[in-house]
Amino acid sequence: MNPILFVILLTAATGVGGLALGGALAALVRRESPRGTSLLLSFTAGLMLSIVALDMVPEAMEAAPWPPMTPLVLVAGFVVTYLLNCWIDKSAHHEDENNPHHCACGHHDLHTAGLVLAAAVALHNVPVGMAVGASVAVEGICLASVLAAVTIGLHNLPEGMSIAIPLLHDGSKTLGAIGVAALSGLPTVAGALAGYLVGNQAPAALAAALSLAGGAMLYVVFFELLPEASLQWKSRWSILATVVGFALGVLLIFGHTHH
Repeated sequence: MNPILFVILLTAATGVGGLALGGALAALVRRESPRGTSLLLSFTAGLMLSIVALDMVPEAMEAAPWPPMTPLVLVAGFVVTYLLNCWIDKSAHHEDENNPHHCACGHHDLHTAGLVLAAAVALHNVPVGMAVGASVAVEGICLASVLAAVTIGLHNLPEGMSIAIPLLHDGSKTLGAIGVAALSGLPTVAGALAGYLVGNQAPAALAAALSLAGGAMLYVVFFELLPEASLQWKSRWSILATVVGFALGVLLIFGHTHH
C-alpha cells in the first residue's frame, strides 16, 4: 500500500473514528438528572486534567527548545480562550442584566464549552497526527505504527466523550454532538501528512500546539465543566468523580506511553 494512503486511512480511523466513538459512548451513558449531569461533567473534567498534566505538557516540555516556552504558551492559550469566550458572549448577546450572578465573561453555557473543547482537541490532534506520520516516514508500514495509531484511538475515546457531554446536556442532538467530536479528529490526518512529509523537524511548533491546546482545555475545565457540575449538584461525590476521571486518564496515558 502507498505509505501516504496508509497514513491517511490509519489516522482517519483512529483519529476521527476514535472521537466519534467517544461521542457515541457519551450519548449512550447520558443522564438527564442533575446528579447524573454533575457526575459526568466532573468525570470529564478529571479526564481532561490528566490529559493536559500528564500527556500534553510533558510532551510539550520534551519538544520545546526553551523550557519556559511551554508554561508561557500554556498560559497564553488559557488567556486567549478566555478572551475568545468574552467575545462570543458579547457577540451572541448572552448577557442577562436581570441576573445578579451573571458575569460578562467566563461561564455562559455548555454548548460553547463543548465547541471550545472541540477546537482544543483539534489543535491537540495536529502534533498527535504528526507523531504517527513521522513514525511511518522513519520506520515504514509496520506493526509499531499501527499500534501507535490504535493507542491514539483509545486515547481519543475520553476526549470524544468530553466534547459530546457538554453539547448533549445543553440540548444538542445526538448526531450533531457526535459529528462535532468526529470533526475535531480531522486535524489528526492533516498532522499525519505533515509529519510524514517533514518528519520530526519542527519541535518548536509541536511544543507550541500542545501548549496552546492545553491552556484551552484548562479553561474549559475550570471555567465551564467544574462550575456547571457544581451548579447541577453540590456534593462530594462530584469531587470523587473528578478523581476517578483523572485516575482513568492516568491509566489510558500510561498504556499509550508504554506502547
